[in-house]
Amino acid sequence: MTSGTLLHKIRLGLALAGTLIASLVFFSLPARADLRVCNETANPLTVALGYRAERGWMSEGWWQTPPGDCRVLYQGDLERRFYYVFAADDVGGGAWDGSVFMCTRDETFTIFGVEDCLARGYERTGFFEIDTQNRTDWTLQLTESAGAPSIVGPEGGEDLEEPAFLIDTDEGVDQTVPLPPPPPPRTQDTETQ
Repeated sequence: MTSGTLLHKIRLGLALAGTLIASLVFFSLPARADLRVCNETANPLTVALGYRAERGWMSEGWWQTPPGDCRVLYQGDLERRFYYVFAADDVGGGAWDGSVFMCTRDETFTIFGVEDCLARGYERTGFFEIDTQNRTDWTLQLTESAGAPSIVGPEGGEDLEEPAFLIDTDEGVDQTVPLPPPPPPRTQDTETQ
């Protein structure tokens, strides 16, 4: 009877020691923070990222993001408040773009500098700004809209006249950006400018 009790105490001690070691390892690991883009559309998306790095402005891409999936664009704690994203719908056309121009190219790239994109053999692409509010972790959710872009405010649900983003910290999604309508077809005059 004593050997059974002793065996029980040894097993209990080993179990407690294992739990203690696992807890120490878990709590000593640094928290992971990233900049993620989630594709909430029906089509695959191609995404590029721009930001101010130690060496100056930098743009990189492309991340292929299937429908319903997320991609980490920047791994680790976000060191900047502002990041810039360009995303294109690979099937339906259209893009999430903006007025901050950076250099891109058709194949995978990492490009330093935003000046003279065309002269350096790159494309000049408009990115939109993400304000991470100095948080170390941020998730951007790209959605499609029916016709005109739907603009949702921070309180959730109301339409606003000025562009805004949905800030939803409870669900792990920090911004929701609807797909704008496709641009008008290009004419010969606008292509030569």
